[in-house]
Amino acid sequence: MVTDTVQAAPQGRIAQVMAVINGRIAARSLVAGARLPSVRALARSAGVSVSTVVEAYNRLVAEGTIVSRPGSGFYVAPQLAPMQLRAVGPQLDRAIDPLWVSRQSLEADDGVPKPGCGWLPAAWLAEQSLRKALRSVSRAGVDALAGYGAPLGLPPLRQLLSRRLGERGVEVSPDQLMLTESGTQAIDLLCRFLLEPGDTVLVDDPCYFNFQALLRAHRVRVVSVPYTPNGPDIEAFATTLAAEKPRLYITNSAIHNPTGATLSPAVAHRVLKLADQHGLTIIEDDIFADFEPTPAPRLAGFDGLERVIQIGSFSKTLSASVRCGFIAVRPDWLEPLIDLKIATMFGGARLNEELVHAVLSDGRFHRHTEAVRLRLERARSEVGDRLRELGITPWLEPRAGMFLWCTLPDGRDSAELARAALAHGMVLAPGNAFSAAQTAGGFMRFNVAQMDEGSFAALRRALRAVAEREVGEPAAPQRPLAPLGRGLG
Repeated sequence: MVTDTVQAAPQGRIAQVMAVINGRIAARSLVAGARLPSVRALARSAGVSVSTVVEAYNRLVAEGTIVSRPGSGFYVAPQLAPMQLRAVGPQLDRAIDPLWVSRQSLEADDGVPKPGCGWLPAAWLAEQSLRKALRSVSRAGVDALAGYGAPLGLPPLRQLLSRRLGERGVEVSPDQLMLTESGTQAIDLLCRFLLEPGDTVLVDDPCYFNFQALLRAHRVRVVSVPYTPNGPDIEAFATTLAAEKPRLYITNSAIHNPTGATLSPAVAHRVLKLADQHGLTIIEDDIFADFEPTPAPRLAGFDGLERVIQIGSFSKTLSASVRCGFIAVRPDWLEPLIDLKIATMFGGARLNEELVHAVLSDGRFHRHTEAVRLRLERARSEVGDRLRELGITPWLEPRAGMFLWCTLPDGRDSAELARAALAHGMVLAPGNAFSAAQTAGGFMRFNVAQMDEGSFAALRRALRAVAEREVGEPAAPQRPLAPLGRGLG
């Protein structure tokens, strides 16, 4: 029986009762199917209140440790077989496609270096602002905590976003903004609204790999144009519009992913002129806007949201766990998008919207983003210098952001290097994952915020392993920096 006497504060007593039961299960003195003492019996023997045992049992039921059988009592739940990490860790033999980097980055253990991922380390984010917002929202009314959100989204957040977009040259009314659960969901809704299977969609080459993955899910044909330091190759852009007649173009303008390039005003005007001539709609993904020191040209700003739709989210600067994005769109397209949102997710994610509004309204968050911009500037310079020492050369010097798009030494294949790095406990982002035309095999995208000493050590080992393989010498076995983790399921 469970007879340990428990003495602590109320919340501590609950935790201690749970710990005692978990300890007995772990020691096999309580086995699967064993009946636990009644609530009153355990309260009496442990020296705690009945309500403490009730809450401890309820929490253990919620965790799946025990099960309740009405009229009979509580029993130890059937135990699952031990998890096999090799069955859920990143697959080294997975084909390198647009989902490869996402799978490796999301499934790897937190301790594995991830210079190939597209987000900041947790330590770089505004933890105190987020914790303050969580406390504030926790005191809100029950509707904010448990109710569905309105289809357009939280009005105060849309008003705030309207002002923020205006500061970047995009004049938009709050009534032209619809909140979504993420930037990816924003693009997904727009693809549902604008495209039919078999349509042609234009992307940059290289472009963010999840654009390609999402478009594949919508069963459309993807064509690409080369991207230059000032924007898409305008001659190739014109030729492709005439030959392929795409319905949609998806791009980044302010901080291009993966190159870090910035759209020039001259190229922006030519892109919009061609779009008007060919009836092309443009989705402008502005997810990295908070990393800019000064706003770059926006297609949506020049266009006035006639042919351009702007989307964004807060996963890069606030938290990837607080899923919230937005769509800024012309008024006559808003109603059908609202219907699609209701059909696919019903109501808005009000709790997330309340959190985002609380953080963005906090003056400390503005100061935090300024500090992050300066930190990224230093990291781009320092990481760029250290990569050059390894023969890895940045394609350009970005004015902002977290990415360096680099050429590898001696024409090495980035996919081969990425596989070697994964074997040494590090996730990289090979070039062809970003290239619809598969012309970026000699490139690699590095996230400077994720490049620490362990990353450089693993990168050197991976480069050495690839070089030894090329000359026919077996690479010496290397010990991984950290075990690959269990994944997200």
